[in-house]
Amino acid sequence: MPKSRSSLLTRRGLIAAGGALGLVAALTACGGSDSAKDGSGDKGTGAAASGPWSFKDDMGKDVTAKSTPKNIVAFTGTAAALHDYGVDVKGVFGPTKTADGKADVQAGSMDISKVEIIGNVYDEFNVEKYAALQPDLLVTNTWEKDSYWYVPEASKDKILKLAPAAAIGVGGDVSMDKALARTADLAKSLGADLNDKKAVDAKARFEAASAKLREATKANPGIKVLVGSGAADLFYVSTPATSADLKYFQSLGVEFVVPDKVEGGFFESLSWENAGKYKADVVLLDNRTGTLQPADLKAKPTWAEMPAVKAGQITPRVTEPIYSYEKCAQIVEELTKAIQNAKKVS
Repeated sequence: MPKSRSSLLTRRGLIAAGGALGLVAALTACGGSDSAKDGSGDKGTGAAASGPWSFKDDMGKDVTAKSTPKNIVAFTGTAAALHDYGVDVKGVFGPTKTADGKADVQAGSMDISKVEIIGNVYDEFNVEKYAALQPDLLVTNTWEKDSYWYVPEASKDKILKLAPAAAIGVGGDVSMDKALARTADLAKSLGADLNDKKAVDAKARFEAASAKLREATKANPGIKVLVGSGAADLFYVSTPATSADLKYFQSLGVEFVVPDKVEGGFFESLSWENAGKYKADVVLLDNRTGTLQPADLKAKPTWAEMPAVKAGQITPRVTEPIYSYEKCAQIVEELTKAIQNAKKVS
């Protein structure tokens, strides 16, 4: 994982890892097919068919297989997006099941009882379970160059020897609309019918929601939105510059608080004593498992004193969106409501 993202996760421990940094299971040498590197690539636009399969991923790699992959293992959020297109996976890694056995928010509409969970927290990936699934393809996201999201550095080489791997960009210069299009491309290559009514309606809903958000920002100008994430000792204020969702919302007119001491390209870490450094009218609060929610934050005096908090203008942020049009339409609709109803309090 590139240094900036790695340092982000180290400092953000509780936040990015959903509450805990797991230990990787004991690794054993596993045989398998090498990751394909020499395919011609179809740039992710071809439908599934018999014969060779290829997809040019967002690392610029031509990912190939002898036939359309069936035994797919994916990062939970990416698996949830594929599920919305009718492409199901055999196994998942990443936040999938909460401590009480319920589906994590990142599992979306998936039935988690029907997938093998080979890692449930950051840095946890059971290579033996992965090999036993006889994977044809590993799919995940990428935030920065050459980083496979939630694939541990310690075991990455063994993991990538077992099956081809494809990554969809969701950070850096990528905006939500592009991440959505590329995820749809991947789903199509794996057999999804993008002309299916459900898929067509979901994309239309997303586009309509985006138009309404643009209208809302014009109708209620000057509303400042702070993107925050709460941990026991720190409050993180995110920059809109490097996350696909925030970049897209900004393009539609949303005005974000931009922290002035961004670490690793993603956020500024504030002690709770300084959590009120930036004034805002709306707080978009990280909704991931393991992060502090409004009920947990009541005991933090600086939280309670924030103008947006006093006004009750707090909206959950889906920090790691499920990149299907269905799920992202819902996110845009919720943000639109928050902007429409917000009063200037900062």
